[in-house]
Amino acid sequence: MAEQIALEVTRFSPERDKVPSIQAFDVPLRKEWVVLDALNYVKDRVDGSLSFRWSCRMGVCGSCGMMVNGEPKLTCATFLTDYAPGPVRVEPLKNFPVMRDLIVEITDFLGKLSKVKPWIIRTKEKPLSEGEYLQTPDELDTYRQFSMCINCLLCYAACPVYGLDPLFSGPAALALAQRYNMDSRD
Repeated sequence: MAEQIALEVTRFSPERDKVPSIQAFDVPLRKEWVVLDALNYVKDRVDGSLSFRWSCRMGVCGSCGMMVNGEPKLTCATFLTDYAPGPVRVEPLKNFPVMRDLIVEITDFLGKLSKVKPWIIRTKEKPLSEGEYLQTPDELDTYRQFSMCINCLLCYAACPVYGLDPLFSGPAALALAQRYNMDSRD
C-alpha cells in the first residue's frame, strides 16, 4: 500500500474568489483513516485556513457530509483506502450555496424542515398525573424507518428535484413529516 494519497479539495473564499478552485494535498494513507482524518491532517499540519464542518466523528451528527469523488458521503465513515491509489476529490455538498471551502449554507433546508413541523402536535394534552403517552412496539415500528434521519443533507445533494425546484421541501423534511404523521402520539 502506498504511503500517501492525493486529496483534491475545493477551496473558495468569498472575499477573494469569484469561483471555487481545487487545491491538492498529499496526506498519509493509513488503513484506519477516513476522509475526515485527511481533512483534519491538512487543517492541522498543512493549511489552517481550510474550512469544513464536523462534530462527532461517529456518523451520528451528520455535519461532515461532503461530496467524495462525486458522491454524497459522511466523511467520518468514508475510508481513504477505498479510493487508493487516489486521488480523492472532496467538494461541498451539491445543491447548496457554498459559504467557504467545504461549508455550505443550510438555511433553506432549516426553513423547509420547520415548515413541516417535525414535532408532536396533540389536539389535547392529558394531565401529568395520567402518566406518559405510551406506544406499543407495533406503533413504533410504523414510523421507525422515518425517524432515523440525522439531517446530514446527503439526500439533498443526491436529489435532482431539490436542485431544480426551489419549492420542493426535500427528502429529509418529507421523511420527518411522515415520521410524525404516523406517530400514534401525534
